[in-house]
Amino acid sequence: RLPVPKLEDTIRRYLNAQKPLLNDDQFRKTEELAHHFQKGIGRELHEQLVAQDNQNKHTSYITGPWFDMYLKAREPVVLNFNAFMSFNPDPKSEYNDQLIRATNMTVSAVRFMKTFRAGYLEPEVFHLNPEKSDTQIFKKIIRFVPSSLSWFGAYMVNAYPLDMSQYFRLFNSTRLPKLNRDELYTDEKAKHLLVLRNGNFYVFDVIDRDGNMLKPSEIQAHLKYILVDNSPAPAFPLGYLSSENRDTWALLRKNLLDNGNEEVLQKVDSAVFCLSLDDFPIKDFVHLSHTMLHGDGANRWYDKSFNLIITKDGTAGINFEHSWGDGVAVLRFQNEVFKDSTKAPAISPQSQPASVDSSRAVQKLDFKLNDALKAGITKAKQKFDASVEALSLNMIQFHEGGKDLLKQKKVSPDAVAQLAFQMAFLRQYNQTVATYESCSTAAFKHGRTETIRPASMHTKKCSEAFVRELSKHSTEELQKLIVECSKYHGHLTKEAAMGQGFDRHLFGLRYLALSKDTALPDFYQDQAYARLNHNIISTSTLLSPAVQLGGFGPVVSDGFGVGYQVHNDWIGCNVSSYPARNGKEFLQCIYKSLEDIFNVLKGKKMSS
Repeated sequence: RLPVPKLEDTIRRYLNAQKPLLNDDQFRKTEELAHHFQKGIGRELHEQLVAQDNQNKHTSYITGPWFDMYLKAREPVVLNFNAFMSFNPDPKSEYNDQLIRATNMTVSAVRFMKTFRAGYLEPEVFHLNPEKSDTQIFKKIIRFVPSSLSWFGAYMVNAYPLDMSQYFRLFNSTRLPKLNRDELYTDEKAKHLLVLRNGNFYVFDVIDRDGNMLKPSEIQAHLKYILVDNSPAPAFPLGYLSSENRDTWALLRKNLLDNGNEEVLQKVDSAVFCLSLDDFPIKDFVHLSHTMLHGDGANRWYDKSFNLIITKDGTAGINFEHSWGDGVAVLRFQNEVFKDSTKAPAISPQSQPASVDSSRAVQKLDFKLNDALKAGITKAKQKFDASVEALSLNMIQFHEGGKDLLKQKKVSPDAVAQLAFQMAFLRQYNQTVATYESCSTAAFKHGRTETIRPASMHTKKCSEAFVRELSKHSTEELQKLIVECSKYHGHLTKEAAMGQGFDRHLFGLRYLALSKDTALPDFYQDQAYARLNHNIISTSTLLSPAVQLGGFGPVVSDGFGVGYQVHNDWIGCNVSSYPARNGKEFLQCIYKSLEDIFNVLKGKKMSS
């Protein structure tokens, strides 16, 4: 179970994270409020949270509040919450044809779903010592240990089974807009796929009456039928509605239902997943990011648990809604789909589609729209276009070193990337700001994520040495500063992964305080608390043989959304921003910071 940290630990960690962001007077005030909270109302709230947690052993203390946080948010899901991960191309270039890849990936996705539902999907396990635990013999033995004890057997060999409770929401699921708080809806009985092309909606069954998957050649035939359909794009594409403010969308959805669209909406909501087929090829990585993060608004249904997007040249990616689950569940799905569709593709470039009557099997959905709905779609499109217009996406690849060199120098690759972001921001804006790095707590029952706070007194001191006073320090001194940052970041990462961060605990206590009729404690009304939770640098990393790159929008209007990957011999980084910040310049500063760090680690003498 996810532990509730000790209150004194949480306050200590909170103050450590606040220190680099505040001057002495501000820090004294925040420290006073924190200690007052710890001795008084905070202690009471903490005891209530622990008692509540003990009464709900089937879940974790963060589950309810976290779902609420996502589902009560009224901002559009696109750009604010949905993230993307794009697939690497198929190693066999002739398989990157849109129809072939769409067929193979659909087949592999349905195989994954069927395997999962049958209880045959291999458990997700984090192996700290794979030589011992990631072996056939261990798997054979652990299979016969009762589940109440098997996790303990895994722990003995440093293998950590991860929570998989989110996986069922991958399929047949959608987020339904409701006033004040959305709902998650899942209908596992539905057998059809939703396909979007040119803003038009199509459905066809991928599972037959007996629960078996349709033949790949039939799926290929139906997808081919959709790809050659020359129906014009709708004058009022419904997809835009899923990009609206959630309350606005909830009212429009009620209008849709009252206007005789109940059956078609049910088809959209319950579909196995949404396959979006785009009619253009990808020009470059920036175009790829824009396509996968938001697209044109007409050919997406942002409320589905995920959209599998495949462009004209067979480039594929996933855009996923975030309330139901986190990156780990989506990544496992992507890894399996990539492996299965490339190693054991269901069809080849030589395969012929089945000779079936697709015009009967495929249904094009028709929506009945009144004037209010048409006006609603027009307005949603205007708002969507304006948001996208304001968004900048930029990226860099740093080829002067990566994970191998950093490990050889005994520093953490993740710590170095995070240090480079701190240095870059200091160089560009001359300050240290609230920074967020996401860390999975899936090692615990119903764990979600915890925050690592990469901006520390260590990174501040190191960044200032590199940016402001390079000539005053010897290479050895600079190396020592980098090592200190690495050690401290490693310590924070370990704490977060073990459920010992402070963000979720304070969030849970605040949620509890808000559920009472009394005023919110002063601690939470401190400007410094608000500032720490206004995450100007929001970061997330993932590495996988299936994924080319991933990204998300900034979480605040004056922030950066930083997706990064530290590969063996290079580092990739892509940054999203709005006009309040210059993402291109930030990336140039990141590049310069990485260059400086690597030069110092290689023992080069630095001159400012």
